[in-house]
Amino acid sequence: MTTPKLVFATGNAHKIAELEAILAPAYAGYEAGIIAKMSDFDAPEPVEDGASFEENSLIKARSLVKLTGLPAIADDSGLCVDILGGAPGIFSARWCGHHGDDAANLDLLLAQLADVPDALRGAAFVSAAVLVLPDGREFVQRGEVRGTLLHERRGSGGFGYDPIFVADGFNVTTAEMTPQQKNAISHRGIAFRALTPAVVDALQQSQ
Repeated sequence: MTTPKLVFATGNAHKIAELEAILAPAYAGYEAGIIAKMSDFDAPEPVEDGASFEENSLIKARSLVKLTGLPAIADDSGLCVDILGGAPGIFSARWCGHHGDDAANLDLLLAQLADVPDALRGAAFVSAAVLVLPDGREFVQRGEVRGTLLHERRGSGGFGYDPIFVADGFNVTTAEMTPQQKNAISHRGIAFRALTPAVVDALQQSQ
């Protein structure tokens, strides 16, 4: 069995799939199994009580480094709506009052924006990607993509608020894109591609 060299500090299967695709160039040539998941260690979800995406990402990664002794990769991300003063923001995953109910979160946001005209429906997806190493070094990268929010869902791909988000320069939602198309322009793609050199270095140093 391959010994893991890194661990993803998330239990979100959708995020894991995206991270594996985005970071694939970083661990090309390594054996399968070098990237572990939180579930491999029965790790509890830490309390994300930070005041920013960056703080919450670091909370998650630091917690897993302490538990596993492995370098940990984490992401905290969300949708920041202009007319709502940046909300849901860091509360995007639990906007409806409880964590992880994408449909309820989306229903609530659509209701809140029901009377908002197209010209005022600007928003940004934001991601803070971090790598925390056992020696205490920390690497943080931020990705952001701006767009407009629709009045109704379109598309069956992606997750979260993807069905109503149309990135600037496109005429389809991120839920209507293929995974490859979405990762090429997404906030998470931008952040983790910027983090990739640090991930490559961490893998090389662990050999």
